[in-house]
Amino acid sequence: MTRSAPAQPETAIATDEFLRDVEHGLTCPSQKYVPSQYLYDAVGSALFEVITLLPEYGLTRADERLLEASADTVPDYFDTTPVVAELGSGSGTKTRRVLSAFGGAGPGLYYPIDISVTALERCTSELGATEGLIVEPLACSYLDGLRRVVDRTADGQPLLVLFLGSTIGNFDRPHAGEFLSRIRETLRARDVLILGTDLEKPVADLLRAYDDAAGVTAAFNLNLLCRINRELDGEFDLSRFAHAARWNASERRIEMHLESLEHQSVRIGRADRVVDFERGETIWTESSHKFDREEVADMGRRAGFSCVAQWTDPEWPFAESVFLAD
Repeated sequence: MTRSAPAQPETAIATDEFLRDVEHGLTCPSQKYVPSQYLYDAVGSALFEVITLLPEYGLTRADERLLEASADTVPDYFDTTPVVAELGSGSGTKTRRVLSAFGGAGPGLYYPIDISVTALERCTSELGATEGLIVEPLACSYLDGLRRVVDRTADGQPLLVLFLGSTIGNFDRPHAGEFLSRIRETLRARDVLILGTDLEKPVADLLRAYDDAAGVTAAFNLNLLCRINRELDGEFDLSRFAHAARWNASERRIEMHLESLEHQSVRIGRADRVVDFERGETIWTESSHKFDREEVADMGRRAGFSCVAQWTDPEWPFAESVFLAD
């Protein structure tokens, strides 16, 4: 019998949290910013799905190729079928290959964890019809969701955590290592984490991937201003801002910014605040750090994992690292 949880997840990020983060970020004196998680409302999530199909953006296809080629080895790390949790599940399309690797081992329990309610609804729709799979979506932060999963998992029941794509690249390097350590603190010995990381490649390729010719990434980025207008009574005029993708060589990361095309003042009604912009001043919206293979394995070891396997794609340099909790 196929079962799934109700399409409405348990909780959603509150508007007051969005307001607090936007107000804090846009008044930061050194660099205006908005946390990248707020790019993913219903419109942003849909636009990101389009980005994954663009010819310039090879990351998602590399991720899918690696899972297609290597997912059948994942059950080898377990004595029994694990509970599966996915951080930043999105629509869950790539996850199907991992879940199917367990074949007739018995009914599975899958927890997609995402802050986007829309993405979770799509994920539940995409995977909820899978025979023998119970889908329990959790709309919350990654670590809060993972703690809930561990609390619901019986002693002795193994856990497989998926952190695919390259979301870890949105953290700066110290915070990425800290985040992996907090994942390890939450897990039990012998649990498994599969971590996706985008690897270093020619800067020209990266810039094209984050500033595509069709302008989809630009629309994705600018939609953040639309979201502030819709949800926080903002008065941003999108024609007065432009998407910008920049390579930061010292930090080895792509940065996405929204650049003010002129001196202007923008009111945010819910905050009862006016934010001033100089011509050329930017709102920093996302970072995408790039790694090398040895760096990723070492980051996992420092967090308390053993790197027991690492799959890499030669066409678009990308890695999936299999970490075993020590």
